[in-house]
Amino acid sequence: MTVARSRLIDINSTPYYHITCRCVRRAFLCGVDNYTGKDYEHRRSWIEDKLFELTSVFAIDVAAYAIMSNHYHLVLRIDKEQAEAWSTREVLERWTQLFNGSMVAQRYLAGAPLGEAELEVLGQLVDEYRQRLMNISWLMRILNESIARMANKEDNCKGKFFEGRFKSQALLDEAALLSCMAYVDLNPVRAKMAKTPETSDYTSVQARIQQEPSKALLPFIGNERQEQPKGIAFHLTDYLELVDWSGRAIRQGKRGSIPACLPPILERLNLTEDDWLLQTQFFERRFKRAAGHWYTLNKLAKNLGQSWLQGKTLKLKTT
Repeated sequence: MTVARSRLIDINSTPYYHITCRCVRRAFLCGVDNYTGKDYEHRRSWIEDKLFELTSVFAIDVAAYAIMSNHYHLVLRIDKEQAEAWSTREVLERWTQLFNGSMVAQRYLAGAPLGEAELEVLGQLVDEYRQRLMNISWLMRILNESIARMANKEDNCKGKFFEGRFKSQALLDEAALLSCMAYVDLNPVRAKMAKTPETSDYTSVQARIQQEPSKALLPFIGNERQEQPKGIAFHLTDYLELVDWSGRAIRQGKRGSIPACLPPILERLNLTEDDWLLQTQFFERRFKRAAGHWYTLNKLAKNLGQSWLQGKTLKLKTT
């Protein structure tokens, strides 16, 4: 049964979400289409550029991404605190980077005097725009519509380019977040498009390694502490070593073993080696609407009025 997006993306449950979007009609985002012989490699940069252009406007951060041949993955974080801290002017300036905005908004930004009724309308508009600017569905709508127009113009055709409904998974805890990020970053390795994480083009892991300033990813900030900046409370080096090890284990077709020199990040995540490899190889199969420890899945299931969620029975190590 299809569940309303507003129930699946709930900021009160978690700010982190795994998003997957696929093309239709044999459309390609990148690479060579063996069916037509056309090379669409340049389209990967379309999505990458537009994604970071939009997230510089929205109160939404990119934790991970991978742009594949006919689909792409995102791990996004909704920054509610940032959106709520914006002034009236900042909300309107951000919104009008995307759309023209109403006449009242344009008059306010131009410094024109507004009457009492206009100010009331303006307040309602600002509340609406603020909510939209931290809404993943609005970001995805603008992103996909922009890419679809460019692709349809290039293909000289009309109609849908992406599936109408993107897939979303709530990431309910740190283990779900990091294993999903690794799953996303290792997509090209699993698909045999790249041999190593650092050679995986159009992925967040490569962008982190190359430290590309144009790609403003949610940073790793180290261990949790008081008054810590926005970011993921683990060290980047730990994450990169885990992704590298996971990629080698996947390519060898066996589980392997974590080297003794690897930081004990799995212990902090309450994950066994087997759990980590299962999640970084089969994340979308293991979980559906949400991912996390069994007790966080159970809590979300109750909030959705359901008795269970797929993945709930796959209990991870809790001691």
